[in-house]
Amino acid sequence: MLSVLETFLSIQGEGYHVGESVFFIRTQGCDIGCHWCDEPNSWELTGGEKLSYVELIKRLKKTNTKKIVFTGGEPLIHDLQEITARLRDLGYVLHLETSGAYPLTGTWDWITLSPKKNKPPLRSIYSLISELKVIIYNKHDFEWALEQKKHVKKSCLLYLQPEWSRMEIVKSSILDFICLYPEWKLSLQTHKILDIK
Repeated sequence: MLSVLETFLSIQGEGYHVGESVFFIRTQGCDIGCHWCDEPNSWELTGGEKLSYVELIKRLKKTNTKKIVFTGGEPLIHDLQEITARLRDLGYVLHLETSGAYPLTGTWDWITLSPKKNKPPLRSIYSLISELKVIIYNKHDFEWALEQKKHVKKSCLLYLQPEWSRMEIVKSSILDFICLYPEWKLSLQTHKILDIK
């Protein structure tokens, strides 16, 4: 059984896979406590609903997508080994969005690390990630981004994503930063621009 806030079919709104059809599994529970979190209803570990593997598969089979994104909350609060093994056996492509603050469980095709200063990632996850996505809320976050880049492999994709309420920082700071450090790319929350889930 997995504690889940919600499941839904949409497009990936962020990062490298933006625009692709995906089935989101938003797990319940997070103790990171980001003040700008857009899903605070996912924080309480005892909230949401308990879903069995069978129920998740039933929901997935109502869609045509073969790509699943585990997001949160913080998915790695849960042991995801068994559920990911079963989903992979059925041919699903599995993506994880995590802060990296908990040990990695599960088998993944793509891992997005979004590190948080108030509970930094475990060192063990850096070599395993596909993309690093740093949320930019203030100018100090650029220093955090450069520090985080030191820990990832050279093939890791690098993204800066403005916090939604601070979009003015794109024009005032992010574009200048990317011009100075062209290995970084801009990630916008496309789903919010389109006003979809």
